[in-house]
Amino acid sequence: MKNFSDNRYRAVVRVPGTSANCGPGFDCLGVAATIYNYLDLTLLKSNRIVVESSGDGADKIPRGKRNLTWQAVKKLLDVTGHADEFRGAIIRTKNTVPVSRGLGSSSAAIVAGLVAANEILGSPLNRNDLLTLATDIEGHPDNVAPALFGGFTVSVMDAGKVQTFSFMPRIKLKLIVSVPEFELSTRLARKVLPKNVSMRDAVFNVSRASMLIAALVEGREDLLPIAFGDALHQPYRKKLVPGMTQVFDAAVDAGALGAAISGAGSCLIAFTTAKSGLEEKISAAMVDAFQAHGVRSKALILNVDKRGAEILNA
Repeated sequence: MKNFSDNRYRAVVRVPGTSANCGPGFDCLGVAATIYNYLDLTLLKSNRIVVESSGDGADKIPRGKRNLTWQAVKKLLDVTGHADEFRGAIIRTKNTVPVSRGLGSSSAAIVAGLVAANEILGSPLNRNDLLTLATDIEGHPDNVAPALFGGFTVSVMDAGKVQTFSFMPRIKLKLIVSVPEFELSTRLARKVLPKNVSMRDAVFNVSRASMLIAALVEGREDLLPIAFGDALHQPYRKKLVPGMTQVFDAAVDAGALGAAISGAGSCLIAFTTAKSGLEEKISAAMVDAFQAHGVRSKALILNVDKRGAEILNA
């Protein structure tokens, strides 16, 4: 195609995929993983919007004004007063984060657009400002926060504002993600959740989410096997993911410290330490357990991403 680029108005960014909830941290805990989407963005003074995508789910990426990255770019342009100056964009993406699998593909698209546009404009907004915009677009911060900051993030909504604490665990973790062949929409995964939960279940999750963070911050590997339990969302979502309980059990039996639905699914994620050397064994056990329930899947062995969204040389 014709090259419309003007390097004065161009930025290239890399954004990690993410896994939200991590078991008990429903809608507040997330982790960035070493799987990435790339965005090459050029802002245009004309109202032309060009979208080119390659990689995972490229054929499903909306074009034109419906494109999620463009919506993020447009929001930042509006907020910073540049909407009249830049009315279009060239959006080129290369995606390795699976789409609609619970690894934060939509959050990656949003964060990429915000970070790239902000860079082109001379960084008028800081990362906390970008987090606010990303949360407004996504609706909750559990994926956009780790995509921006990297590591594990704990996010709280307070009077409509988001506050996030980002940290790297003192335990060097390996993340084993089992990616089934079927997609699962976040809307459907939320629809099966109850409107009210019991005090018992609430206390169950508060205690385990607290233990999980404490164990990660203090390096207490011995506490992790009891810390990934959940009573708020996974019991209701397991009917949407065939063999979920058995995949969890297989991962733990193979040596994982714990396992959880990645975000709203359909991916399932297990956690082990790098020193254990068990990631291949856990991967195979999870794939086999899915296969026993008629679900084909593949396994990804990932690390915790340390940096979050990064500007690359254009």
